[in-house]
Amino acid sequence: MRHARDGAAAAMNAASRILVARGKNEPQELENPDVAWGQRARDGVWVPTKDGQRLHFGIDVAAADTVAQVLRPSLRVFVGVDLDTDIVAQTTDNGVRLLTVIHGPDAPSEFRFAVSLPDGLALESMPSGGYDVVHLRYGATVGRLYNPWASDSMFRQVKADYTLEGTIVTMRVQHADAFYPVVADPHYAR
Repeated sequence: MRHARDGAAAAMNAASRILVARGKNEPQELENPDVAWGQRARDGVWVPTKDGQRLHFGIDVAAADTVAQVLRPSLRVFVGVDLDTDIVAQTTDNGVRLLTVIHGPDAPSEFRFAVSLPDGLALESMPSGGYDVVHLRYGATVGRLYNPWASDSMFRQVKADYTLEGTIVTMRVQHADAFYPVVADPHYAR
């Protein structure tokens, strides 16, 4: 078993390399007082919507009681949340990223995020493959879960998509023929 500090460093290194290769248009890590992280993976994160409400993303993983290693207020790493899997969680200026780092072929290919929406909001599937958070009374989009992307260590695209069942958003990553580590990015912004 990897030492937790080594695991955090490996996850950060993998995520950083791929984000740098993707370029400057990626959302940047930034402190955001409107985002509140829980201590454990299952506790997830509370994020704001454009209309001032808050929704919750729980990280539904095998080791849901994994405690975050807080590297700075806007960055934490959940090491070993599943077999060969870590999550690098970033706060951005208008949301969060849950960079899922897959270290090997034995890692799962599905990652679940439990979404709790306030009354009057719903997830609406978009043609892009993401989900808009829609205010039911006004029809306005107040947040967005962007279509996930995934990339392997050779910077090749890896197929990733979402499914929605009830209040669980599942990110599927087809990493079987990839070069590891693979990084997948569920990203929410208001």
